[in-house]
Amino acid sequence: MYITTFYSFKGGVGRSMALVNVAVGLANRGRRVLVVDFDLEAPGLDTFDVTTPRDQVPGVVDFVGEYLGSGQAPDAARFISETPADFGDAGGRLWIMPSGRHATYATRFSQIDWGVLYAERDGYLLFEDLKEQWRQTFNPDYILIDSRTGHTDIGGICTRQLPDAVVILFFPNEQNLRGLTRVVRDIRGEADEPRSKNIELHFVMSNVPDLDDEDRILDDKIKAFQRNLRFRREPLMIHRYDSLSLLNQVVFTKDRPRSRLAQEYGALVREISRRNWDDRDGALDYILRMKDGRRIRDESIQTRDEMLEKIEKAHPNDGEVLYRLAELWEYDGETELAGALASRAIEAGYSAPEVFLQRSRIRAQCDDDAGAEQDALEVLKSPHLSPPMVREAIWRIRAQAPERVADSTAVTSLEPNDQMWLAHSLATSFEAIRIAIPIWERLIDCDDLSATRRDSVRHELGLCYIGSGRFSDAARVLRAHGEPIDEMTVQDAFNYGMASWGKTGEVAQAAFSRVVELDKSGIDSDKGPNYYQCMAIAYWATGYGTEAVRYADKAEHALNVKRRAPEFSCWRYYRVSADIFVADLTDIRQLVAGKHPQTPPFMNAAETTNVSAADHHSQ
Repeated sequence: MYITTFYSFKGGVGRSMALVNVAVGLANRGRRVLVVDFDLEAPGLDTFDVTTPRDQVPGVVDFVGEYLGSGQAPDAARFISETPADFGDAGGRLWIMPSGRHATYATRFSQIDWGVLYAERDGYLLFEDLKEQWRQTFNPDYILIDSRTGHTDIGGICTRQLPDAVVILFFPNEQNLRGLTRVVRDIRGEADEPRSKNIELHFVMSNVPDLDDEDRILDDKIKAFQRNLRFRREPLMIHRYDSLSLLNQVVFTKDRPRSRLAQEYGALVREISRRNWDDRDGALDYILRMKDGRRIRDESIQTRDEMLEKIEKAHPNDGEVLYRLAELWEYDGETELAGALASRAIEAGYSAPEVFLQRSRIRAQCDDDAGAEQDALEVLKSPHLSPPMVREAIWRIRAQAPERVADSTAVTSLEPNDQMWLAHSLATSFEAIRIAIPIWERLIDCDDLSATRRDSVRHELGLCYIGSGRFSDAARVLRAHGEPIDEMTVQDAFNYGMASWGKTGEVAQAAFSRVVELDKSGIDSDKGPNYYQCMAIAYWATGYGTEAVRYADKAEHALNVKRRAPEFSCWRYYRVSADIFVADLTDIRQLVAGKHPQTPPFMNAAETTNVSAADHHSQ
């Protein structure tokens, strides 16, 4: 049960209208809502069609009057009626506790001395009892109280004793600023001893003209309110709405849900609910806002952590809430806590692939490779995942057969272009290349790909074959069209030469001569670190040692220009970190100088060096 009071220092800002629209908005979300008309000087909540009592019942004034007469708190259920509003499949319900019976209202209201009620008749305990009756009899999710304006004893009941939160509506002028300064100070004072009650404040600028602020008049007023009332968030804004339908008290969240005014009331609904840790939707919204970096600026980390603790306690068996909490704590670096929450989410029946992927990631960080792989395999059972999610799951898998991973539901459900992206992104280790090969093999005959894209698949498959030591398969794929070597592109000629070298152990002079020929002509060349590295090997293979070293140096320079980003190394046939790429260039220089065995690492797949998980994430 979350009690929110709607207060304004002056009238004319649409306070009751805002309350009713918020009540309907919450009920539309399936919430049980009780509205209480405590604007006893100028009551009127029951004049809205949606909050008209189904039964004629007495109200707040009558409740207090009976108490003063008998000394016993009456049964609150007699003073509350459900409204006839229908919220359909949402399942929301709406009750009203009106101000009082109209026939005797003025007389009964005038007979109440609120000062005496509190000073001599235990008024404080009366309203605490009323709160408990609300809880036990109706169990509402929200109670919305319409408070009277100004500085009054009744206002104190509504803004300090009863609520968990106060929505302060104001028109941004000096009169409201002066009046609200004391009210806000008194509400914040409840946090001090002896009550130590923290009341959430929501500032809402209302009835604001929808005009250009060329002279920054409104902007200056907002800053004045923020400075004097000590809040840093931009206040919510409800604009003036010029429509005769307001004369009929139209409830916009019910009758015109697409209107701008309904959207502005909807923003207020979300603002209130995200501070109510018992509200599941509000709790999820709060967590997501914190994760997205939209932390409320005047909220301390301590307050945030207290809120998260309350959310966890309020939803101990809600898998999605626990998972979202785990996401946030992992984002904050609290890995152990995040892992425990992810496990609890799974135990609670939450089976979204994201939670298994998260736990897999956390288990890997904790050196639980078996557990990480188990969770990753669970992820790969899910269809319709994003390619990056599939890739991350595959990174956690080490012992499984490549074909099993490549044929998983997660991989085969991807569109062909996404499978190409995935397979290309896996060229980061010997193990990952073995998983990429079945994907490329399936794609090479895919009718949904253009001839150009299939040619790209053929090229990528050839690279993977070389990197995995399948040199005969690589040579076959790279010469699939049967063209002679002297008609090959520089890429195909180089890779065919490397495949032949790996297969026979002899340097393929014809292929590397074709590479050098094309390089000298400037045809079909991509000038980057990998290109220069390839040229270093090709020139060495054809007897141009000085040129080979020059190209190795150019490759290192180009790598630095790229800010040492990961790069594909033809020394290994997968992408490596910048440091490994530089080490490979050193080996090539030693090869040219005759100081290195003439066997690059790709020729012996068992000797390949894996890229670390950290390198994977950087790529």
